[in-house]
Amino acid sequence: SPTDPRLKGLDTFVNKVLKDWHSAGVSIAVVEKNKVVYTGGFGYRDYEKKLPVTATTLFAIGSCSKAFTSSLLGMLEKEGKVDFDKPVRNYLPELKFYNEHLNNHVTLRDMMCHRTGLPRHDYSWYGSKASRSELLSRIEYQEPSAELREKWQYNNFMFLAQGVVVEKLTGKSWEENIRERIFKPLGMNSTNMSVIDMEKSADRSLAYTVKDDSIINPIPYLNIDAIGPAGSINSCSQDMANWLITWINSGKFNGKEII
Repeated sequence: SPTDPRLKGLDTFVNKVLKDWHSAGVSIAVVEKNKVVYTGGFGYRDYEKKLPVTATTLFAIGSCSKAFTSSLLGMLEKEGKVDFDKPVRNYLPELKFYNEHLNNHVTLRDMMCHRTGLPRHDYSWYGSKASRSELLSRIEYQEPSAELREKWQYNNFMFLAQGVVVEKLTGKSWEENIRERIFKPLGMNSTNMSVIDMEKSADRSLAYTVKDDSIINPIPYLNIDAIGPAGSINSCSQDMANWLITWINSGKFNGKEII
């Protein structure tokens, strides 16, 4: 239970939420300014064996991964290696869109802001065995449903492409860049970028769904390494607390500028 008096009742509240939502477990961190006020786990990382969630239990963070990818591009922009407002194909000519107007005008900022005119097209990657480069090549055949910058439409492929831009500009994989530029400086030592690595950890949450609106049911992990820059990071509340501290302190961690 939290010792900070301001968090009195947090454990009671969270356990009620777990019960109401039929959830196996959750890990929580509370951050104030540049310090961690609380980290802890509630419920179970393995519901059947009743193994508890801890502050270091790994969970898939899903699309929270996108902020890591865009942060890398921000670092490269500061280094003068990329301009968010120039056509993205200046940096990644192998990226092709559905028509020449998009080819000539889509920028990294458009991709970050989900305003390319492309809808999700998620069935083109979800559950696919295609490689990262193969997924990138599918963008050419994905029809837009709006004009460029006409509306906001969430798109995982555009964050995949941002990750490939990072790879192209640095000569290193997206994974290497994330590890060297973010995980290591922030001491995110438990965090990884693949369910293959996640399965090697003893302190990881199994994946679950809810059956018949009441039964917590385990399901297999889904490997999404190919579209990793859009969502493959697995982390814990202890590590994510350092990421949050960095953001709320203007990109600095332990006095050193990271972002």
